[in-house]
Amino acid sequence: MSTEMERRASRRFMMSLPVQVRYEGTAGRVEHRAVTRDVSFRGLYFLADTGYQAGSPIEFILTLPREITMAGDVHIRCYAQVVRVEEHDAARGVAARIDRYEFLPGPM
Repeated sequence: MSTEMERRASRRFMMSLPVQVRYEGTAGRVEHRAVTRDVSFRGLYFLADTGYQAGSPIEFILTLPREITMAGDVHIRCYAQVVRVEEHDAARGVAARIDRYEFLPGPM
């Protein structure tokens, strides 16, 4: 177990969930799909094949499947800020802090 102080403000849950990410690129709005590694009330970490910059605002739609909600799929639009980008072998890991969110009505 690490002796370093835990810096996270809320507990993370290891979940592989689909996430649709949007951000403003140099050529306009960019949208792509990614997969989360972990999620919390205040943030998430996802794997992507495109570049991000720490400090950049992003918007994403997270889908909680019926296996988690015990009802139908739930879609949540989140507005966040990239706090860290890590290089991995085949992808980039992106950590983002959620600033605000809203539940979306109906199926996507």
